[in-house]
Amino acid sequence: MNNLAEQLDQIVDNRRSYRVYEKGIAIPNEVVVRSLERAIKAPNSSNMQLWEFYRIKSKEALKEVAKICLNQSGAVTASEIVVFVARPDLWKKRQAIHLKRLEKVKTKNIKNKLFGNSELSYYTKVIPMFYDTSFSFFRDLFKRIFIWNKSRKSPFMQDVFSKHVPVVSQKSTALAAQTFMLSITAEGYDSLAMEGLDAKRMKQYLKLPKSAEINMAIAIGKGKPESAKKRFRLDYDTVVFEM
Repeated sequence: MNNLAEQLDQIVDNRRSYRVYEKGIAIPNEVVVRSLERAIKAPNSSNMQLWEFYRIKSKEALKEVAKICLNQSGAVTASEIVVFVARPDLWKKRQAIHLKRLEKVKTKNIKNKLFGNSELSYYTKVIPMFYDTSFSFFRDLFKRIFIWNKSRKSPFMQDVFSKHVPVVSQKSTALAAQTFMLSITAEGYDSLAMEGLDAKRMKQYLKLPKSAEINMAIAIGKGKPESAKKRFRLDYDTVVFEM
């Protein structure tokens, strides 16, 4: 095992869910910034980056968000809370950024038989077909017929309907959240992923539109060792299957 693998082993082993944080120990701003910059580098669907990250820092904001997080001890004692939000509704803005980027570079061949062989054609044709949920009933009906025809002879992607759009953006946002937590651990601090919260009130507090989706809130700080429960995981053979 090489040095990088050993370092990753150490980071993964050290990442624990700390439910109480030390008072008076603030995380340096540069640590959080670096960790969010690493989160932005997380893998995501079609590189659309349909996410937003909200840093909750002030005492007043932390108090309000802790309430929204059901006053979990991790939220109440955290130095900061970062709320990860999936934003499938921003697809047009993200698409526009990609199209502007592609105006200046030679597009890559991505071997897409249906929509042309360039990155530009992918963002102009494929992305709207998937992310545009206007007239969803008729769009989904067309997709259903199209997919039925295509999948008769060979495997074809099935999860392309309107209901799948928020799911895809949630998956990508969760990957960013995990990257953020691993980074916080690597920087010598601790975190707690909190899905137990009032998503409706969180959206209202952050002034988000109805179409935005709260992925999770992550409490960060210097965790009290006794607040991290002993780790239990299922055996390798219970969850890993080889074929």
